Amino acid sequence: MNADEFRLAAEQALNALPEQFCLALENVVVVTEDFPAAGIQHEMQLETPYDLLGLYDGSPVTERPSVASGSLPDMIYLYRQPILAACNETGEDIHHCIRHVLIHEIGHHFGYSDEEMERIEDKATEMAA
Repeated sequence: MNADEFRLAAEQALNALPEQFCLALENVVVVTEDFPAAGIQHEMQLETPYDLLGLYDGSPVTERPSVASGSLPDMIYLYRQPILAACNETGEDIHHCIRHVLIHEIGHHFGYSDEEMERIEDKATEMAA
């Protein structure tokens, strides 16, 4: 999947979310890149650039002041090459993986930690089985 197709798939995943999520993401920009920037790789102490599928960069809504005028938008990054590699390794559908990573990062926007997101994801998987 080339970069344009990946960006389009990410846009489709975002647009397919329920309306209440989309409204809550008005000040969030979703960006697709091939890999995390070198500074992010260093800051997060990644062994390889393939270790990170997505990233939320911003202030969770649970930590914001009631008035945040003049602030830059929050960012959600989806990393194409790591997502493609993960799908190749697991056999997961690329569109499903993009949606999964996007929702995970949106969870961080709403203030959930990685551990909380994992519990939510595990519970959703159990309920689907």
